[in-house]
Amino acid sequence: MGKEDLKREREKGIPPCNILVDEEGYWYYEGHSQIREDFVRMFYEHLELLEDGSYIIRIDGDICALTVKDTAFVVWGVDKTDSKILLSLSDWTQEELDPDMLWIGENNVLYCTVKEGRYPCRFSRKAYYQIAQWIEEEEGKYLLKVGLMAYPLRREIPSGLKRD
Repeated sequence: MGKEDLKREREKGIPPCNILVDEEGYWYYEGHSQIREDFVRMFYEHLELLEDGSYIIRIDGDICALTVKDTAFVVWGVDKTDSKILLSLSDWTQEELDPDMLWIGENNVLYCTVKEGRYPCRFSRKAYYQIAQWIEEEEGKYLLKVGLMAYPLRREIPSGLKRD
């Protein structure tokens, strides 16, 4: 956690967790990799995204600020059926992609929303290349082809991104 992050969290009165989630969805406590899947799963279950885009973990009345490099959830893998795309997420769950909630961010990083639209989610490089096989360019626009449908990839965050 950088000095600015600590300052911001202290101003809110929320102590830091000393936990970092990197761009690929890996968790670190005080700089050490969190290899205990059960701990990381528990943290995901108690994760909250605040209006200002910061993340907290709230467990039994205790609260702390999480440092997240980009998004807390990351797509680690992509599978496709005839009519849908399934995402394997960094919390060891799988869910169906809502193609209308897919967008291209800075540096051409692909994002979507997960958990019923409550959280932004970054595609890992591996997942980006997996989904790219179903993206086609037509008349200067990029479209995700799923079944008989084609969904345009937008360059802005969809207005439907929900906040609790």
